[in-house]
Amino acid sequence: MFTSVLMIEKPLTSVDVEFVTTLHGDEGVSFIVLMQPRGDQADVLLRAIDDVAMGELKEAAHEGGEPEGKAARVAEQALEHSLQALRDAGCEAVGQVVEDHPLTRMKSVVEESEADEVIVLTAPHYVEEFFHRDWASRARHKVGVPVLKLFAHSEQDAS
Repeated sequence: MFTSVLMIEKPLTSVDVEFVTTLHGDEGVSFIVLMQPRGDQADVLLRAIDDVAMGELKEAAHEGGEPEGKAARVAEQALEHSLQALRDAGCEAVGQVVEDHPLTRMKSVVEESEADEVIVLTAPHYVEEFFHRDWASRARHKVGVPVLKLFAHSEQDAS
Protein backbone atom coordinates (compact mmCIF):
# COMPACT_ATOMS: atom_id res chain seq x y z
CA MET A 1 0.00 0.00 0.00
CA PHE A 2 1.19 3.50 -0.90
CA THR A 3 1.19 6.01 1.99
CA SER A 4 0.69 9.71 1.29
CA VAL A 5 0.80 12.56 3.78
CA LEU A 6 -1.75 15.06 2.49
CA MET A 7 -1.59 18.66 3.73
CA ILE A 8 -4.75 20.69 3.13
CA GLU A 9 -6.11 24.10 4.16
CA LYS A 10 -9.81 23.55 3.46
CA PRO A 11 -12.20 20.62 2.98
CA LEU A 12 -11.53 18.43 -0.02
CA THR A 13 -13.96 18.81 -2.92
CA SER A 14 -15.13 15.79 -4.90
CA VAL A 15 -12.72 16.83 -7.68
CA ASP A 16 -9.81 16.94 -5.20
CA VAL A 17 -10.71 13.51 -3.83
CA GLU A 18 -10.88 11.99 -7.29
CA PHE A 19 -7.57 13.62 -8.23
CA VAL A 20 -5.55 12.47 -5.20
CA THR A 21 -7.07 8.99 -5.07
CA THR A 22 -6.25 8.26 -8.72
CA LEU A 23 -2.66 9.55 -8.76
CA HIS A 24 -1.26 6.04 -8.34
CA GLY A 25 -3.60 4.13 -10.61
CA ASP A 26 -5.03 0.96 -9.11
CA GLU A 27 -2.53 0.80 -6.23
CA GLY A 28 -4.14 1.08 -2.80
CA VAL A 29 -3.47 4.38 -1.05
CA SER A 30 -3.49 5.29 2.61
CA PHE A 31 -3.73 8.97 3.51
CA ILE A 32 -2.58 10.79 6.60
CA VAL A 33 -4.28 14.17 6.32
CA LEU A 34 -2.79 17.20 8.02
CA MET A 35 -5.30 20.02 8.13
CA GLN A 36 -3.39 23.30 8.29
CA PRO A 37 -6.12 25.94 8.49
CA ARG A 38 -5.33 29.23 6.86
CA GLY A 39 -4.90 31.17 10.08
CA ASP A 40 -2.51 33.25 12.12
CA GLN A 41 0.47 31.04 11.29
CA ALA A 42 0.68 32.52 7.81
CA ASP A 43 1.50 36.14 7.17
CA VAL A 44 -1.75 38.10 6.92
CA LEU A 45 -0.27 40.58 4.44
CA LEU A 46 0.83 37.81 2.04
CA ARG A 47 -2.62 36.21 2.18
CA ALA A 48 -4.29 39.55 1.47
CA ILE A 49 -1.97 40.17 -1.51
CA ASP A 50 -2.78 36.66 -2.82
CA ASP A 51 -6.50 37.39 -2.52
CA VAL A 52 -6.12 40.68 -4.40
CA ALA A 53 -4.04 38.96 -7.11
CA MET A 54 -6.83 36.41 -7.56
CA GLY A 55 -9.50 39.13 -7.71
CA GLU A 56 -10.97 38.19 -4.33
CA LEU A 57 -11.18 41.69 -2.86
CA LYS A 58 -13.85 40.82 -0.30
CA GLU A 59 -11.62 38.08 1.17
CA ALA A 60 -8.62 40.43 1.26
CA ALA A 61 -10.60 42.93 3.32
CA HIS A 62 -11.73 40.30 5.85
CA GLU A 63 -8.53 38.33 6.54
CA GLY A 64 -8.14 37.01 10.09
CA GLY A 65 -11.68 37.75 11.20
CA GLU A 66 -12.72 34.41 12.77
CA PRO A 67 -12.51 33.98 16.53
CA GLU A 68 -10.00 31.34 17.61
CA GLY A 69 -12.54 28.82 18.95
CA LYS A 70 -14.70 29.03 15.83
CA ALA A 71 -11.66 28.56 13.56
CA ALA A 72 -10.70 25.39 15.46
CA ARG A 73 -14.23 23.94 15.11
CA VAL A 74 -14.32 24.78 11.41
CA ALA A 75 -10.92 23.11 10.91
CA GLU A 76 -12.09 19.95 12.73
CA GLN A 77 -15.25 19.78 10.63
CA ALA A 78 -13.25 20.31 7.42
CA LEU A 79 -10.88 17.52 8.42
CA GLU A 80 -13.71 15.09 9.23
CA HIS A 81 -15.43 15.89 5.94
CA SER A 82 -12.20 15.27 4.03
CA LEU A 83 -11.41 12.01 5.84
CA GLN A 84 -14.90 10.69 5.15
CA ALA A 85 -14.68 11.65 1.48
CA LEU A 86 -11.37 9.76 1.14
CA ARG A 87 -12.83 6.72 2.92
CA ASP A 88 -15.91 6.83 0.70
CA ALA A 89 -13.52 6.69 -2.28
CA GLY A 90 -12.10 3.41 -0.91
CA CYS A 91 -8.95 4.70 0.77
CA GLU A 92 -7.70 4.43 4.31
CA ALA A 93 -7.58 7.88 5.90
CA VAL A 94 -6.64 9.30 9.28
CA GLY A 95 -5.74 12.85 10.14
CA GLN A 96 -5.29 15.71 12.52
CA VAL A 97 -5.52 19.49 12.67
CA VAL A 98 -2.04 21.00 12.85
CA GLU A 99 -1.76 24.56 14.07
CA ASP A 100 1.74 24.88 15.54
CA HIS A 101 4.94 24.05 13.67
CA PRO A 102 3.27 22.35 10.70
CA LEU A 103 6.49 21.48 8.88
CA THR A 104 7.99 19.90 11.98
CA ARG A 105 4.79 17.90 12.47
CA MET A 106 4.77 16.92 8.79
CA LYS A 107 8.35 15.64 9.05
CA SER A 108 7.58 13.57 12.14
CA VAL A 109 4.43 12.10 10.52
CA VAL A 110 6.44 11.17 7.41
CA GLU A 111 9.09 9.47 9.56
CA GLU A 112 6.63 7.70 11.91
CA SER A 113 4.46 6.38 9.08
CA GLU A 114 7.32 5.75 6.65
CA ALA A 115 5.27 7.70 4.10
CA ASP A 116 6.14 7.43 0.42
CA GLU A 117 5.30 11.04 -0.46
CA VAL A 118 3.82 14.32 0.67
CA ILE A 119 1.03 16.01 -1.28
CA VAL A 120 0.42 19.68 -0.55
CA LEU A 121 -3.07 20.55 -1.82
CA THR A 122 -3.77 24.25 -1.33
CA ALA A 123 -5.21 27.25 -3.08
CA PRO A 124 -2.65 29.21 -5.09
CA HIS A 125 -0.56 31.54 -2.93
CA TYR A 126 1.25 33.46 -5.62
CA VAL A 127 3.42 35.69 -3.48
CA GLU A 128 4.49 32.87 -1.17
CA GLU A 129 5.21 30.61 -4.15
CA PHE A 130 7.24 33.29 -5.92
CA PHE A 131 9.49 33.62 -2.87
CA HIS A 132 9.45 29.83 -2.25
CA ARG A 133 7.78 30.32 1.14
CA ASP A 134 4.78 28.10 0.33
CA TRP A 135 4.29 24.78 2.16
CA ALA A 136 5.48 22.61 -0.72
CA SER A 137 8.71 24.55 -1.31
CA ARG A 138 9.54 24.57 2.38
CA ALA A 139 8.64 20.88 2.82
CA ARG A 140 10.95 19.81 0.00
CA HIS A 141 13.90 20.85 2.14
CA LYS A 142 12.66 19.15 5.28
CA VAL A 143 10.76 15.88 4.88
CA GLY A 144 13.07 13.58 2.92
CA VAL A 145 10.44 12.17 0.52
CA PRO A 146 9.05 13.51 -2.77
CA VAL A 147 6.69 16.49 -2.36
CA LEU A 148 3.94 17.11 -4.90
CA LYS A 149 2.27 20.53 -5.07
CA LEU A 150 -1.33 20.52 -6.32
CA PHE A 151 -3.89 23.30 -6.46
CA ALA A 152 -7.15 22.68 -4.64
CA HIS A 153 -10.46 23.08 -6.43
CA SER A 154 -13.37 25.11 -5.15
CA GLU A 155 -16.90 23.73 -5.10
CA GLN A 156 -17.65 26.13 -7.98
CA ASP A 157 -14.92 24.38 -10.01
CA ALA A 158 -16.52 21.02 -9.25
CA SER A 159 -19.94 22.03 -10.60
